Amino acid sequence: MVALRTNMRNGYGPVVAGAALAALMLGASPVLAQLEKIPGRPMSPVAVEQGDPSLFSMRVLTTGLGNPWSVRWGPDDHLWVTERTEGRVARVHPVTGAKMVVLTLEGVVTGPQQGLLGLVLHPELLQGTGNDYVYVSHTYDASGGQGELDRKGKIVRFTYDQATDQLVDPVELLSGIPAGTDHNAGRMQFGPDGMLYYSAGDQGQNQFRNYQNPILSQLLPTAEQVAAEDWVSYTGKVLRIALDGSIPEDNPEIEGVRSHIYTYGHRNPQGIAFSDSGQLYEVEHGPSSDDELNLLTPGANYGWPNVSGFRDDQGYRYVNWSEAPTDLEWEINPLLAPDDVPMTTEAEFPGEITEPLASYWVVEDGFPFNEQCGIVCDPTIAPTSVYYYGAEDGGIPEWENSVLIATLKHGVIYSQPLSEDGTKAEGLPTQWLPSQNRYRDLVVGPDNRSVYIVTDSGGATTPLYGDQLTTNINHNPGAILIFTYQGGE
Repeated sequence: MVALRTNMRNGYGPVVAGAALAALMLGASPVLAQLEKIPGRPMSPVAVEQGDPSLFSMRVLTTGLGNPWSVRWGPDDHLWVTERTEGRVARVHPVTGAKMVVLTLEGVVTGPQQGLLGLVLHPELLQGTGNDYVYVSHTYDASGGQGELDRKGKIVRFTYDQATDQLVDPVELLSGIPAGTDHNAGRMQFGPDGMLYYSAGDQGQNQFRNYQNPILSQLLPTAEQVAAEDWVSYTGKVLRIALDGSIPEDNPEIEGVRSHIYTYGHRNPQGIAFSDSGQLYEVEHGPSSDDELNLLTPGANYGWPNVSGFRDDQGYRYVNWSEAPTDLEWEINPLLAPDDVPMTTEAEFPGEITEPLASYWVVEDGFPFNEQCGIVCDPTIAPTSVYYYGAEDGGIPEWENSVLIATLKHGVIYSQPLSEDGTKAEGLPTQWLPSQNRYRDLVVGPDNRSVYIVTDSGGATTPLYGDQLTTNINHNPGAILIFTYQGGE
């Protein structure tokens, strides 16, 4: 059974289409095979509402980008975009689509979820204060090419030279952040407190090619490690960093140690965003279910890998392959792991955790993970970024006081309504802006009605038309799409 639960404490229940639920109850084929695919709409593993497509027009702004990862609206009325696999930062005109490369980084290590990732603009960029700074994050080889590849991440500050239209004078703020072949996250935000926030993933440990490597999302640094600038524990964390790269004095002390760590217990936190009132939201990929929307608070533990989604002991066990016999073959379904692999239930984890605002999607034990069409058919949305939307006069009323979540698997944006104070998720989200693409990031223009979405250059997603469950054909790879709201007066 597939469901949504929020932290409104009103329980949770099935939201599966009737035919799918009946088939499951009768012991028929897996749930996802039974879901009706509405023509012109992406298939979803949960029957959520579809937003009215007539409310938006769409056009392609530009193409040919190398896996764009982050997009920002600049004070120069241009879009600023990172190209993950090309190591470039480009300025893009929001009407003509004309591109100007303002930075090409040398020495960027690329690969799956590696490369030039995060981008934030100083709030005083081009305001005449001298703070014409642009911050980027990227993976690099810490060995300097002198030995085996040693992947790490770093955050670098550049100065924007308006005369030459280039980013110059790099200043390394923080380096040696653990990185790997997967789950490097790399999102950045500039906080209302004047600090940088950075998301670090768990490097995809304990699964696929990395299944014999331990997950370190619960590992916290010692005082000695912090003094030695040894950041080995910075995986599966959200960091809070002063603008010179140092540890802010008001960062939380966690188990008696103050470091850059703001929150911990994360899997692959690919989206962080502040609301207008300063609340920090985060979205992260779950394993095969339980993608999370979280409200981050200083020093909080969000449970991974011991807890995925809510601590409900449903559809998930922590199967610790890093402590299993090395001759065992990895199994994606945690409930099918051999008996000699160490395994714990969520209830067995003794630590305190902060539960998510919502989990996409909760499943009961026995769900047939990976049996339908691989991970694309598993009950997740694959969230890649989050954006707080507060509708103002002339804005999009359907999205008022919600977070917008970009997704890979269904080529849609989810609008998740929030409670008035922003501390709860209000019911199910709604799907908007469908296309046959993998959405990586989004930004809303200053008119509050134009949505700019960057797309991956390739990868599996859900087909918009036909009976296929998955496809590797993306209609607009490596592009920026503009969806413009046509509703209202």
